Amino acid sequence: MGNEQTLASGGAQRGKIGQRVAYAFGNLGQSAFYNALSTYFIVYVTSCLFSGVEKGVAAKLIGVITSLVVIIRIAEIFIDPLLGNIVDNTTTKWGRFRPWQFLGGLVSALLLVVIYTGMFGLVNVNTTWFIVLFVICFVVLDVFYSLRDISYWGMIPALSSDSHERSTYTALGSFTGSIGYNGITVVVIPIVTYFSWVFTGSHAESQSGWTAFGIIVGLLGILTAWSVAFGTKESQSALRSKAQKNGGPLQAFKALFQNDQLLWVALSYLLYAIANVATTGVLIFLFKFVLDNQAAYSMTGIIALVAGLVMAPLYPILNKRIPRRYLYIGGMTSMIIAYIMLGIFSNNMIMVFVALVLFYVPGTMIQMTAILSLTDSIEYGQLKNGKRNEAVTLSVRPMLDKIGGAMSNGIVGFIAIAAGMTGDATAADMTAANINTFKTCAFYVPLVLIVLSLLVFMFKVKISEKMHDDIVKQLEAKLAAGEIESDDESSADVEDAPAEAAGSGAAASGSAA
Repeated sequence: MGNEQTLASGGAQRGKIGQRVAYAFGNLGQSAFYNALSTYFIVYVTSCLFSGVEKGVAAKLIGVITSLVVIIRIAEIFIDPLLGNIVDNTTTKWGRFRPWQFLGGLVSALLLVVIYTGMFGLVNVNTTWFIVLFVICFVVLDVFYSLRDISYWGMIPALSSDSHERSTYTALGSFTGSIGYNGITVVVIPIVTYFSWVFTGSHAESQSGWTAFGIIVGLLGILTAWSVAFGTKESQSALRSKAQKNGGPLQAFKALFQNDQLLWVALSYLLYAIANVATTGVLIFLFKFVLDNQAAYSMTGIIALVAGLVMAPLYPILNKRIPRRYLYIGGMTSMIIAYIMLGIFSNNMIMVFVALVLFYVPGTMIQMTAILSLTDSIEYGQLKNGKRNEAVTLSVRPMLDKIGGAMSNGIVGFIAIAAGMTGDATAADMTAANINTFKTCAFYVPLVLIVLSLLVFMFKVKISEKMHDDIVKQLEAKLAAGEIESDDESSADVEDAPAEAAGSGAAASGSAA
């Protein structure tokens, strides 16, 4: 009997490790995909897509495409909670989230390849039809990518209800996500130039080089999404199985707007996301047009990659001793110093690299704190409103990333045109006004946003590890009393409970300080 129990325990442990590996692998391709879509697609548009078009016309088309991308992504922001509601109400024998990993990964990857081909060369045949079909393709791509992203992070509360166990899954996803996102930064130029040479005989960027890049990212996207679809299994905790039905879209939006802690965390993260993505989206211009050393840009990806590899596994260890609140504040302080250095020393390669270390090292801590705070707000909302909206709540983070991505696309396009950083332009063509325009958009405006993000988090975000533990205990007590079973149950009797938990959470934070 003892041996059988030992074998069963060992098998369960191996299964748990296998599921963690499969889940972690998923964000490798997902983050690479996001970087290719939010950052390098616009770089491709401004540098290569319209290379066969007259320069004046090309500038107008670049403006049209970047504007369309911003408009499309902002419009789809309001769709994400609806997509989250669809995921929340999905019922299949494979679970709630895994089917969307399969479909979302496949469709979005195929369409990414299509847009990186210039719609199979249509851009050089008929620009009007190209723009029409591009809009349709990009909208569908973004929707299916969102379904993949929402279902991925929505799985975390389905895997565990413990805050620290959730931090393990979040750390794993962030660890591989850092490899995927920053790995793309390392390899994008070598891939594009290599395949450009293979197909054209020249190391200069070409359509064929960017198409090969799109195909590689698309294949990685499919493989990693399917690792989650086939390598994980959703569990049913008592709180999940006894949760009320999620309702329709109106109830989903109502649940979001009634969850005050969700909204404050979201605002703080939104300000950070816009600043972060806007800056990373134009760093390639810093090296190409200011420092006149585009080859050194790959070091940016290496710095970010190493920072992510170190900080992601370190985060749960630090979080056991340091409350998430102080990790977030420390990370923001580091970013503020980095922005000041980048603004002052943008012509000094060594100082730029020092600043980039300070910029990238805290990124993982900030993002994981935001994700975990959003995840813990699920139980906060369940206690306050009587509704457990997992995917809808966690659709907020990709929705915020989309806003950041849309702003980044707009900033990159604006800088490329306003500063003359398009087509065959070089560092020698840059004027003092060009450089000042670049520094203002890339460093000074994002610095203001980071400061605002820090202030919101410090003074408005109350949810903490202690507060979440208190909320879970209250929910379990209500479950034991039979109060979390009926869809007709009024949520009025729990309106004051989160406030009490918030008070204990705030007190805990004060004692920790």
